[in-house]
Amino acid sequence: MRLATISRNGKARLAAYRGQDLVDLSAVGTGLPESMLAFIEGGPAARAAVAAALDKAPASAVLDPERATFLPVLPRPGKIICVGLNYADHSAESGFKQPDYPTLFGRFSTTLIGHRAPMIRPNLSDQLDYEGEIAAVIGRHGKHVPKAAALDLVAGYAVFNEGSVREYQFKSPQWTVGKNFDGTGAFGPALVTADELPPGAKGLKLETRLNGQTVQSASTDTMVFDVASLIAIISEAITLEPGDVIVTGTPAGVGGARKPPLFMKPGDVCEVEVEGIGLLVNPIAQEAAAQTAA
Repeated sequence: MRLATISRNGKARLAAYRGQDLVDLSAVGTGLPESMLAFIEGGPAARAAVAAALDKAPASAVLDPERATFLPVLPRPGKIICVGLNYADHSAESGFKQPDYPTLFGRFSTTLIGHRAPMIRPNLSDQLDYEGEIAAVIGRHGKHVPKAAALDLVAGYAVFNEGSVREYQFKSPQWTVGKNFDGTGAFGPALVTADELPPGAKGLKLETRLNGQTVQSASTDTMVFDVASLIAIISEAITLEPGDVIVTGTPAGVGGARKPPLFMKPGDVCEVEVEGIGLLVNPIAQEAAAQTAA
């Protein structure tokens, strides 16, 4: 099953794909989950209700995805845990020794944008870089989860473009600021439930294109720490909850490691495509001039 969060009539709505169409579930009937988080928390019962609703959706609920306004898959995740240096080739191009423990850092929900929304290059820097990744969305509570059971926690997967402002990422040993500029975390277009994909989303082709040119291409098989390992390791310290997101890392080819560097600029279009999950497209725009608060 594939689901998206869209904006319709000024409100966030949960929608589900039916073939090539998108169905606004709020326009189908009552008793259905009203948000992505409600769908995830509802488990098998919510999924069964959505499947049944798709069969009886009226024409007024059916939308053309090309005309829909997409929001981030989860507009306000409880936690967004990102993984750095999770592909050996990216660690090498970045000049880092491959770590033997995941490099974890947080991202904030205020950075998130949806499919086709502009990624914002800040006025403070011209070093906005792309990072194509897959995001694992957690569907169940878990603490001290054994690796063998870790994938049971995954509700589904989505595509993520973890836009990084390199100048600010490396101003200090902690990467937080450079990874958290507003409007730099593209998340979408849809959540694909885990049963639609290979376990742990393994063996999928991940490709990033900038203005039609392929700049990253890798298999998710080459992650240093796979999804199950990440869940097991993270849950040793942090309780995972429904709606949490683990952004699993990017392969080689980032703009900051190229000679000369290749950073995104206003007017560019960045695409991240993951086999079986979807195509995330975002134009690049310049941050609006700062305004003094009243």
